[in-house]
Amino acid sequence: MKVSIITATYNSISSLASSMESVLSQDYSTIEYLIIDGNSKDNTIEMVKNYQIMFKHIKLVSEPDKGIYDALNKGVTLATGDVIGFVHSDDMLASKTIISDLVKVFKSEHASGVYGNLNYISKTETTSVIRRWKSCKFSKTLLKKGWMPAHPTLFLRKEVYDKHGYFNLDYKIAADYDFMLRVLKDETLTFFYLPKVISQMRVGGASNKSFKNILLKSKEDYKAIKNNKIGGFYTLLVKNTSKIKQFIGG
Repeated sequence: MKVSIITATYNSISSLASSMESVLSQDYSTIEYLIIDGNSKDNTIEMVKNYQIMFKHIKLVSEPDKGIYDALNKGVTLATGDVIGFVHSDDMLASKTIISDLVKVFKSEHASGVYGNLNYISKTETTSVIRRWKSCKFSKTLLKKGWMPAHPTLFLRKEVYDKHGYFNLDYKIAADYDFMLRVLKDETLTFFYLPKVISQMRVGGASNKSFKNILLKSKEDYKAIKNNKIGGFYTLLVKNTSKIKQFIGG
């Protein structure tokens, strides 16, 4: 089973090395690694090309794009793997065996998608966990309660993208939530929870870096909820308030 991992980059020199190392150090060998760059102006492209000398399975595309979701769509279009996942340039896979662990679940459960837990880590001290996103066993009924898996932990078979399409670029911040609602409500697909930390994400993402973005995220989340006929304002309210527990305990 080939796994395609996609990393979208733009002027990502400060964090990309650790992100790439977490992919390149995996003990699973059948990985296609796609770097989709938005025509970076720093040394991002040069760094990737240096890695390409040592790791021939890295594929690089660098050209102007319309933002991260456009870059991810390009990556999905180019991916040839049976399973597709994302490791953003600020993220890292949590262990060297995590892709092997995911593949085992895909094979044993004949899963359409597998997801797990995510740790938010300090931007400078990557061993410092600030917030823990612990997921749970999948149930479609949870969607109306504002539940969703952490998107960076969700790995899907390529055929899921073939069926449901890509990220909707009308959404500036919540295209991943809209996409997940489209996919997770499909009763013909099967999703399994792997109770392990799959990804580690540095704090300071686009959706919460300013009050303006928080408002935009809520507006877009509500639009996604209504467009996908999942619920209404209650769903949005619970979705936002449920994240408080991620700051508490271990």
